[in-house]
Amino acid sequence: MIKETISAIQARIQGAESLNDERRRELFQLLATLENEVDDLSRTHREQAQSIAGFAQLSAHEATRGTPHPQLLDLSLQGLRSSVDGFENSHPKLVQIVNAISNTLANLGI
Repeated sequence: MIKETISAIQARIQGAESLNDERRRELFQLLATLENEVDDLSRTHREQAQSIAGFAQLSAHEATRGTPHPQLLDLSLQGLRSSVDGFENSHPKLVQIVNAISNTLANLGI
């Protein structure tokens, strides 16, 4: 399920007309790291890993939709950031990558 979610995010980003090539490459790199980190987390915390992937998908959708809705983007990014609460000590790289993705997606909505 997590791999399918990441693949759906990648497809969404690939098809987003509002992204330039540099931003697209940046997001693909961040997603590759996220996939590795979420896969690692899923071995011990499957539901939390699925929540992180799900909020990442929702956030990517809101950041790249044709007609922006800033409130929905903000809510989805809050959910994404909240989904990694409590993992700062055990999975610091996961928290770091989620924050990087959140910031990148938030900047798309400007």
